[in-house]
Amino acid sequence: MDNSLFGYKARNTWINHATGTAKLVGFLALTTIGMISYDTRFLIALTILSFVLIKMAHIKYQEYALLLKLVLFIGLINLVMITVLAPQYGEQLYGTKHVMFGSGWFTITQEQLFYELNLLLKYLFSFPLSIVLLFTTNPSEFAAGLNKIGVPYKVAYAVAITLRYIPDVQSDYRTISLAQQARGYEISKKSSLIQRMKGTVQIILPLVFSSLGRIDTISQAMELRRFGRYNKRSWYQEQRFSMRDVAMILWSTLIVVIGVLLFITNGGRMWNPFK
Repeated sequence: MDNSLFGYKARNTWINHATGTAKLVGFLALTTIGMISYDTRFLIALTILSFVLIKMAHIKYQEYALLLKLVLFIGLINLVMITVLAPQYGEQLYGTKHVMFGSGWFTITQEQLFYELNLLLKYLFSFPLSIVLLFTTNPSEFAAGLNKIGVPYKVAYAVAITLRYIPDVQSDYRTISLAQQARGYEISKKSSLIQRMKGTVQIILPLVFSSLGRIDTISQAMELRRFGRYNKRSWYQEQRFSMRDVAMILWSTLIVVIGVLLFITNGGRMWNPFK
């Protein structure tokens, strides 16, 4: 399979061998405590841990580069909008004011930049965790994990189908793109914007119809097999818990406990280095 395709790939790592339930519980625990916390030290530690995990999972940069750039782009836009619309919010949070530049309403303070640094760290730590979860968990096993933590199996199965067919849609896009370029539709950077837009339309329309055809085939197959008749179902990819999974959940719990202890030590979610 092409390494640039987004989705699950079988790898011989301990993260791959862990059950989907353990990885899902760990992901939810770490992202929840990380999103709640505004302790910069804790967020930096989570960010380092996240990138260590993505390295241990043997996930190459090329596989998630496009997604990383997209997340950073959206994150930077969000930070710019916060700076423009609420430049004094950091001052209100930390209760002090150390002016760096500007005057009046648009005054940039150290507190504001520190607050936005925390937001950036939240993007940076949550993205690798998401990549590790999605790239190392078989979609069917992921669905089984969702079902184990209480998600209805119909919803879990829908998520599994979505994850399973993301690489197929990408592959179809490339195939259609090459076919349209062979017919003379130019979509490379050498052509003008108008030509590239026309070429993109010629790709998207066949892609939509092929995806609709795939959806119809799957829905008919599920209906013929009377999917959804029973309240419960078994899972082909479901795995039993091992010591590896228990250790993963215990380590995640320990990190959550550390985050809660920092809440108590700091007197709240914020760590204020300005006092």
